[in-house]
Amino acid sequence: MIITRTPLRLSFVGGGSDLPAFYEKEQGAVISTAIDKYIYLTVNPKFDHKIRASYSVTEIVDSVAEVQHELIRESLKLIGIEQGIEITSISDIPSQGTGLGSSGSYTVGLLNALYAYQGHLAGAERLAHEACHIEIERCGRSSGKQDQYIAAYGGLEYIRFNPDGTVFVDPVICSPQTKRELQQNMLLFYTGLTRKANNILQVQSRETRNDAAKQATLKEMVGLAHQLYQALSENKADAFGEILHAGWTLKRRLVNGISNDKIDTWYARARAAGAIGGKLSGAGGGGFLLFYAKPEHHAAIKQALSDLRFVPFNFCPQGSKVIYVEENGYQP
Repeated sequence: MIITRTPLRLSFVGGGSDLPAFYEKEQGAVISTAIDKYIYLTVNPKFDHKIRASYSVTEIVDSVAEVQHELIRESLKLIGIEQGIEITSISDIPSQGTGLGSSGSYTVGLLNALYAYQGHLAGAERLAHEACHIEIERCGRSSGKQDQYIAAYGGLEYIRFNPDGTVFVDPVICSPQTKRELQQNMLLFYTGLTRKANNILQVQSRETRNDAAKQATLKEMVGLAHQLYQALSENKADAFGEILHAGWTLKRRLVNGISNDKIDTWYARARAAGAIGGKLSGAGGGGFLLFYAKPEHHAAIKQALSDLRFVPFNFCPQGSKVIYVEENGYQP
């Protein structure tokens, strides 16, 4: 049996510039961090040579071609596993439509487990690159690349997406005190609203590819990612909240559905209670609201958002990793 643990993520600025509709024309960039909320994947030989995949439903089939879960099916095909395997998953946080990059984390964690199952160690670059290949090319999803890369690498990263398809991943180097200050000043709330990111991203890709104004907005968002990287590198944590707010203001211009009246009301309440800045996680439309505020304002913000669920979290320095290996004594 193999068990992998793969972190979910929070993206701060630059989201949307990791879509080919933008980065094929000029470099995209995001600042993103892995967090201590995880997806766990288990892989085990199956005695009867069938394939069993358990997620929100359970599939038991005779061949990989019959697997309905497209990420599982395409991962098995890529690795070359035809039968005799059992795959299960659990998540610390609901994984559908919450904006924490769960699809990318799932695919990275599954590939990591499947490689370990075959006795191979896969590096972060390979896991991220192949996870992107599966989601974007094999499954035809309107997905960016940041989720897969932060899930594979972990940490607080400055990630750039190049027109030739390559991706540069650089750690944000700042003092331990700056990193602690960032974490202490952040508040995360679950809205209870979920949405299909693929739908929003499809519209965003279509509308931004040939729209000069929206391309310009994304370029401004990439500029904010550069600004934040520079500020944190100089240990200027105070800039974080204002840049976060500027990024959210720009993102709302991109496409209808990124925000709605409920989200706007919650955001305004938090700002009135002392939040310097904030954003909605992921593609928009639901999921988690993140705010940045000095600790003395946290109680007032929690009170203002008492109808939402507060979720404590910390940064996670590691990407996807194998946390358990046990030989069963038989092969599929």
